[in-house]
Parts: sequence; structure tokens; C-alpha cells
Amino acid sequence: MKQHRSRQSGGRTGNLDTVFSHSVRAALRSRRRIWKTATLAAAFSVFALYLAWLEAYDAQPHHNDESPLAEAVAQGAASAGRAAGPGPDLVKRGAYLARAGDCVACHTSDKGRPFAGGRALSTPFGTIYTPNITPDPDTGIGRWTDTDFMHAMHEGIGKEGERLYPAFPYVEYTKVTDQDVQAIRAYLNTVVPVHYTPPSNNLSFPFNQRWLMFFWNLFNFDEGRFVPEPKQSAEWNRGAYLVEGLAHCGECHTPRNFTQGLKTNEPFSGAIQAGWHAYNITPHRTSGIGKWTDQDVIGYLSTGVAHGRANAAGPMAEVVEDSTQYLNREDLRSIATYLRSLEPIDRGEARPRTEWGAPASDVVAWRGTRIDGVNGGQLFVANCASCHHWTGEGIGASAPGASAPGAYPSLIHNSVSGASDANNLAMVILHGVSRTTKDADVLMPAFGRELNDEQVAAVTNYVTKQFGNPQSTVSAEQVGRLRATAQ
Repeated sequence: MKQHRSRQSGGRTGNLDTVFSHSVRAALRSRRRIWKTATLAAAFSVFALYLAWLEAYDAQPHHNDESPLAEAVAQGAASAGRAAGPGPDLVKRGAYLARAGDCVACHTSDKGRPFAGGRALSTPFGTIYTPNITPDPDTGIGRWTDTDFMHAMHEGIGKEGERLYPAFPYVEYTKVTDQDVQAIRAYLNTVVPVHYTPPSNNLSFPFNQRWLMFFWNLFNFDEGRFVPEPKQSAEWNRGAYLVEGLAHCGECHTPRNFTQGLKTNEPFSGAIQAGWHAYNITPHRTSGIGKWTDQDVIGYLSTGVAHGRANAAGPMAEVVEDSTQYLNREDLRSIATYLRSLEPIDRGEARPRTEWGAPASDVVAWRGTRIDGVNGGQLFVANCASCHHWTGEGIGASAPGASAPGAYPSLIHNSVSGASDANNLAMVILHGVSRTTKDADVLMPAFGRELNDEQVAAVTNYVTKQFGNPQSTVSAEQVGRLRATAQ
């Protein structure tokens, strides 16, 4: 009996030990869970506080005038108090380089206030408003130092150490030499100061967090100046410096990856910008400009017209008006030389954009007939034929065989009507054309208010069928989306 009781007692003691051990372990596990939870909560709180600090920091006045393209070029006027200012030759060179970089286009929303910023740049992540880069000390760049300006242009770093958004093309400007950056800054110091604060950027979270640009830069940005290729000519190297750097042609003509960085494996092969198609400018003979002569390229960049090939409209007309028409002959030829040396990229077009079309004879067939509904041909005759002729051959100096850059272009052998998509043709009908150069003042009225989406689509499809690429069509729904795209 005693032995039995002893065994029972020992069993109870063992069970108690086991229960105690389990309880201790459970308590330890619970305590570890509490510590893990507390640690995670603390880490999250610290991170949230950091984000809140960044958000508050971003809202300070010194950020109101920032937008990539502006900040970078924006740091000039701090040298205003220097005893001896830059020489006139440096300022003159800076003015030329600022033209080549097309700074005024992005930094001007009101032509009465050049370089004062405020232009809205639409991105997939929200709207960026370009900053004031006049030498106004309070709302412009009057307090930027030489070092500030260099960091912005070459590294995408703003005056306060903040990372700039790549709407400012520091990806290309990093290639610009120190001397040229200094010349641009010297010129910007001489423009008229304008006291104006542009609107603040409107970017959704988390894209309004500038520190995230660190990760974007890892994939899309290589800092460093342009290095001439010793095996190439001076003309080729000058063209590469302009196309790849200061003129930042790839920003419009290179497609983008999912981060909105440039696809470096498809350079200059064409992309869509704000509804407009920036065409393939590689020397492919059907998809690109392989059949263009040097004179075609030079004429297009200097006047907006390459006869029998293209007439600049939309953003490209603005580039010609504000920038490329001011480039000297040597630089224009260098650009043509470099573009010709690029790797040709095939986009699958059956024939070049400028080799489509023939004169129409529809009007003769329509005589005496009744036309019902929305008819593209009838709309073309009513709205377009007075300038482009009912045959589509154009009227005046830019008709086939003529050479002046003005008048009304032919729709036959025209890159817009012969393109594989009808985007640019529909956009021209919606928004018209405005292009002022030293040679001509070109104006085509916008029909967006007079014609609805169905009518614009009908005219577009008639033009591509009769005068251009018949496979290129657009629907009323597509026109509606193009109409709604911010310009």
C-alpha cells in the first residue's frame, strides 16, 4: 500500500512538473510574442514618424517651386552678389545651350513670364508643376549656389538635398559638361526676375515621397559626364552629346518601362507622350527615318518641315519653335550624323510612313448623291479641303514639288497620315497646329469644339484610307480618350 501510494504520489509530482514546464514554456512564448509585437509596432511607429516628417518637410515653401525639369536648371542666381559677374561670351553661350536644352518650354506657363514656371506636367503618378527658375530670390532660384545647380543637373539632387523627380531630365543632363552647366547658369542669372510661386506638385502617395527616387535611380540612372568616342568623328561626338545629353531626345522618342524609366534596349524607337506619338527616329528604312537625307533632318529641325515627309505638330512643333530652329548648321548636321549611326529598330511597319497615299477623286463620284449619317468624306470636304484640297494634295508652297516651309501641306506622303496608328492625325484635328519659326508662322485651327468624337474619328479614318495607311484607324472611344488627355 505504501509503495502504491508512493507511486501515485510520484505520478502526481511528475504530472505537476510537466504541467509547470508547459506553463512556463507557454508563458515564455506569450512573452516573446508580446516583445515581437511591441518591436514591430515600435518599428512601424518610427517608420510612420519618418514618413510624416518627410511629408511635412516636402510641404515647406522651398519645395513649392520644384519640379524636376525646373529645379535642375534652376540654381543660378546666387552669384548675383559677386563682385565680378560672368562675361558676355559665357552668357551668350549659356543662352544658346539653354535653347538646345529647351528649358523655356517646360518652365513657362505664361509667355509673358518666361522661365517663371507653373506649367503642369502630367505623369502616371500625378501632376508636377514646373518651378520658377528666374533669379527672383524668394520664389525663383536667386539663392542657389554654383554647387546646388551642378548637383541638380548632374545628380538629380535639389538645393536642400532632396531627390528630384525624373520629369526633370537629369538622366540626360548628367552628361552635360561642367563648363556648359556653368554657362547655362550664367545665362539664367540674366533673365528678368519674376516674383511668382507655381502651384505645389499633386502626386499621390507614395510617389510624393522623394526618398523613393533612390530606388528609381538604381534601375534608371547612371551619373557621369559624356565621354567622346575616339574612334568617331568630332561631328558624330557632337551629335551624340546633343541627342543623348543636352537635347534629351530620348525623353520623348524612347519607350518606357514599368517604372517610367527609359527602355535602354529600345532607344529612340518611338513612344506615346500625352497622346502624341513621338515616332521612331532610328535609321530603320521602314519603321524609322532611314530614307531621310541629312537635309531632311536639318530642314525638319530648323523649320518643322521635311518636304514630302513630315510637318511638325503637337509637342514636336513646340520643340522646333522653342529650341531646334535656333541651333546652328553645324549642330543640326551633327544631330543628323549621329541619328544615322544608331542601331535600326524594326517596329513591323510594312512600308515607310511617308510612302502611302494617292490623290482622291471622291467629290466627282458624290455629285448628285445624297449623303446620310456621319460621313468622313463629306466632313473632310466641309472642314479640311479648303486648305488641303479635296484631292489631299495640299495648296500653296508646300504642295508636292514646292519648297517653301509655309502654306498647306499635302496629306499624301505625309508621316501623320501614313503612320501605323492614327493618334497624331486625330490629335491634330482635335488641337490644331501652331508653329512659329524664322521662316513661317503656321496655324491650323483646332476642330475639337466643332466636331464630336464620332465625327473626328470619321474624318481621321477617311484621311488614312484615302491619303495614308488604310490599316490605321481610330474609334470614337479612342478619340474620346485622346481628347481627355492633358496637354
